[in-house]
Amino acid sequence: MAHESERLIGESQEFSSLLEQASTIAPLHKPVLIVGERGTGKEGIAGRLHYLSNRWEGQFIKLNCAAISESLMESELFGHEAGAFTGATKVHHGRFERAHGGTLFLDELGNTSMLVQEKILRVIEYGEFERVGGNKTIRCDVRLVAATNEDLPTMAQNGEFRADLLDRLAFDVLTIPPLRHRTDDILVLAEHFAVAMAKEMGRTMFAGFSHRAKAILQSYDWPGNVRELKNTVERAVYRIAEEDEVDDIILDPFESPYRLKNQSLDTIPTANQTPDEFPVDLKEQTKAREIALIEAALKAAKYNQKTAADNLQLTYHQLRGYLKKYNLVGERSAEDGQETP
Repeated sequence: MAHESERLIGESQEFSSLLEQASTIAPLHKPVLIVGERGTGKEGIAGRLHYLSNRWEGQFIKLNCAAISESLMESELFGHEAGAFTGATKVHHGRFERAHGGTLFLDELGNTSMLVQEKILRVIEYGEFERVGGNKTIRCDVRLVAATNEDLPTMAQNGEFRADLLDRLAFDVLTIPPLRHRTDDILVLAEHFAVAMAKEMGRTMFAGFSHRAKAILQSYDWPGNVRELKNTVERAVYRIAEEDEVDDIILDPFESPYRLKNQSLDTIPTANQTPDEFPVDLKEQTKAREIALIEAALKAAKYNQKTAADNLQLTYHQLRGYLKKYNLVGERSAEDGQETP
C-alpha cells in the first residue's frame, strides 16, 4: 500500500478494530473524518481509505492545512486564475482540481478559516467550485478525507468551526487510539522500526532489544505516539554496533548537564511570594502557577504522566483533568510534533 512510511502496523484489538472500520467504509463515496493525537498515523489511515476504494488508481492528494497561511489556503485548495492577484501570472490548479477522480486528504482541518470551510462544504454538497479570481464553475469528483487532532464538536459549539461542515464530514468518524492504549503494539512497532533502521544503515542484522530496553519501551506513555517511538528506536539503533542488542533507550535526546534552561520554568513562584504591586488578576496568577508546576512536573518525570501525577500528589485522572482544563496539548515539542495528551 503506497509508501513504506504509510504502512499500518499493529496487532492489538484496538488497532485491528480501527483497520476493520476503515476497510468497511473505504469503498463508499462518502467523506470521512479521522481523529487522533499527533503522531498516531492519521495519514496512513487516509491512505488505506483511498487504496481500498474504487478510486485507488486516481490521485491521492494531501495537504496539511496547518502548514499553509490563511491568505494562501483558498488558492491552494481551489486554484486561481492568471491575474487574480499580484504575482499570479498563470492559472494555478488547486488541490481539489488535481484530485479529480481520486481522494483529497486535508490534515489539520481545524486550522482553516470560516470562508474556506464554507467553500469546502459547497464542494462536498454540489461537487463544484470557482478558482480565485474566476467566475467559471468547475465540477470535480473528489472523495474528501479530513483529519484533526482537535475537538471539532466543541469548536463548532463555540462558533470556531462550521457545524454544517462538521455534520457532512462526520458521516463516519475514525478515532485512532493513542499508543498508550495500544500497549500490545509497542514492541511490534519497535522491532519494525529497528529492522528498517538497520537496513538503512547497510547492516545485515538487528540483534534485538534487551529485557531492560523492552521494559522501558512498554512502561513509557509515548505522548508523541508512533512518531516518537520511531524516533526513539532509530536513535537507539544507530548508537550501537551491529552485533549488539539495544539496551539503552534515550527518551529525551535533550537531556544533558549542559542543557539550556527556560527561565520561566526555573522561576516558578513560591506559595508565599507576593506581587510587587496591585491590582492583580487572581485567576490568571493561579492559572499561570498551576500551568508552570504541571509543566515542570511533566518535564521532571520525562513526560510520564503517572509519575508526574504522583509528584504533584494527584491521581492520574486528576492530572488528565488539568491537562484538558488548560489545553496542555502539543506543548512538549513543536519541532517533531510530539505532544502531551
